[in-house]
Amino acid sequence: NVRLGGLGPDYEAVKEKVEKLRQQKEYAKQIKERNMKNITSVQKLPAKPKVTTSVSRQKALEYAKKIPRPKTFVTKQPEEEVKDEEVLSQILRRNHLPQIASLETLQERHEKEKQVVAAFRTLHIL
Repeated sequence: NVRLGGLGPDYEAVKEKVEKLRQQKEYAKQIKERNMKNITSVQKLPAKPKVTTSVSRQKALEYAKKIPRPKTFVTKQPEEEVKDEEVLSQILRRNHLPQIASLETLQERHEKEKQVVAAFRTLHIL
């Protein structure tokens, strides 16, 4: 029972193809509607963060207004400079320069440390 093709058109095959195309179009229409609903819901979500960013910006600006400004550098007045120079000149005239009591001990320590560094260099550690 094998049916071979005839001389005329096969109406059953054409009906099946038309039905398949109709189903594809219907499915595409449903998917398109679902996607449009998803797009509208997605577009609504970013609108909220934009509002919050402007609110957070306002909060930041208010906070910046409340922060105390840094103090500016105050220059010495010419009178104070003159007084400082006078004090230094008086000290130099009297030869009252502060003497370092431990100057000799510092020099000895320096010489010892120089020797230690030289020893390290000979050993190629430094």
